[in-house]
Amino acid sequence: MSDIRARRTAVLASAAKAKSKAKADATDRAIRRLVKRGEPITFQSVRREAGVSHAFLYGNPALRTRIEHLRAQARPQPAPLGDASRDNTIIQALTSQITHLKKQHRDQDQALRSALEQAHGENLELRRELARLGWTGQPQRRDLVASIATSK
Repeated sequence: MSDIRARRTAVLASAAKAKSKAKADATDRAIRRLVKRGEPITFQSVRREAGVSHAFLYGNPALRTRIEHLRAQARPQPAPLGDASRDNTIIQALTSQITHLKKQHRDQDQALRSALEQAHGENLELRRELARLGWTGQPQRRDLVASIATSK
């Protein structure tokens, strides 16, 4: 019985190693794809791309070290102080100005749309009133004759 048990244990251990290697290879390919696409390397992005668990990534020392190293490389280094504060002030002022202009544009656009909508409504009412009065869009002959007679 112990011989069968030892074989089963060996088969299970072999299968677990193969599964772990397959996951590690999938994670490696996922990291390469993320780097190639220029996406940030984080445990979350690698987990999603490779289809593995957080526990697998954190539990594998080689993968964990690699992900932490790539993540640290991708973080932007703080800019030296000096011109940066002046640049930030300019950027903030311009951003504020753009935001104000966008709001002003939206308000003007809404006012114009409301005025156009009101004009369309008034135009429709006037056309309906003219239709009710029997206006066909062409002056009547007698109206022409009357206007010519009064102009002389």
